[in-house]
Amino acid sequence: MLCLGESMALFVPAEPGPAGEVRVWQRTAGGAESNVACHLVSLGVRAAWVSALGQDPFGYALLGEIEAAGVDVTQVRMDPDRPTGVYFKETGTDGGSPVRYYRRGSAASGMGPDLLHRLELDGVRLIHLSGITPALSAGCEQLVRALLTSPRAGRRISFDVNWRPALWQDRDPAVLSELAALADIVFVGDDEAAEIWGTGDAMALRALLPQPSTLVVKHGERGATVFEGGRAPVFAPALQVEVVEAVGAGDAFAAGFLAAALRQEPPETRLRCGHLQAASTLLTHNDVGEPLPPGVVAELLAADDRAWAAARLTGTGVVRV
Repeated sequence: MLCLGESMALFVPAEPGPAGEVRVWQRTAGGAESNVACHLVSLGVRAAWVSALGQDPFGYALLGEIEAAGVDVTQVRMDPDRPTGVYFKETGTDGGSPVRYYRRGSAASGMGPDLLHRLELDGVRLIHLSGITPALSAGCEQLVRALLTSPRAGRRISFDVNWRPALWQDRDPAVLSELAALADIVFVGDDEAAEIWGTGDAMALRALLPQPSTLVVKHGERGATVFEGGRAPVFAPALQVEVVEAVGAGDAFAAGFLAAALRQEPPETRLRCGHLQAASTLLTHNDVGEPLPPGVVAELLAADDRAWAAARLTGTGVVRV
C-alpha cells in the first residue's frame, strides 16, 4: 500500500499550561498519510509513504522516525530549498488539543503532477490520499487529480476528506467533491461534511457521492456507516473509550478499515477494525498510539453486539460495563 501526503514535525507539550508558558516540548512526527502508513505497518500491512521534506534537521528526523516504524520511505524527496512544516498541540481543557500549524511554503507544498511519473507502483494494491494535500498548493491539487484520473491498473484509491478550513480559505472547497467522486473508497466525518456540503446525514451524503464504490461516514463517538454498491448501509457503533485526546483518531480508523479491506473482510468487521485502531490513538496524546493487544482485538472482533457495546477501553485494559 502507498500513502501520499505531507508530514510535519509535531510538538506536544511535556508540561501543563498555556502554549505561551510551556517551555518543555516533546517532538514527534505527525501527518495524516504517514499516520495511516504507520498504523498499517503495525497491523501487518506493507506500506510506503511518499512526500517531500525539507533538507533540514526536522526533515531528517521525520524521515528516520517514520522509517523506524517500518514504513518504506525510499520515495520521499528531501528538498534543499523549502522547509519541513511544523505544528504544535496545545493543552486543551475539554479533552481536546488545539493545534497551530506553520506549513506555508513547506517542502510538501512543492509537490506536483510530475511526481506521478516517478512513483513506484509495482505490487501496490491501494493508494491512500487525503483532502489535505490538494489544499496545500495548485501543484498538489494537480498531483492528486492526476492520481485519481490515471488508469488504475487494478489498484484502488482511498480518499479521506480530512477537512481543514484554514487551508481552504483561498481555495475552492468544491474541489473536494470532485476529487472524492473520483475515488474508490471515501472517508468523511458527518461533522466536516455538514461544514462542506451542508449536511451530515449519511443517506444524503451517499446521494451527494454515489460514485465511490465504498463510502464511509463517521459519526464520531456514535460509530460509522458504510455504503457499498446498491446494498443496504451497515452501521457499527464505536467502542467506549477513555479518551485522552481525539487528534489522529480518524487516520487510525482509516488504517484499520483499509487493512481489513485488503483482507476482504465483510463491512461490519472492517468498521470494527477501524474503531479498534482509532481506540489505540484515542488513548494517547500522540497521533499514532501503541497497538491494542492482539488478544483484546481478537476478543472484541468476535464479540456479539451486546458484548461489543458493553466493553470500555481504558489505559489499563478493557472494562466491562
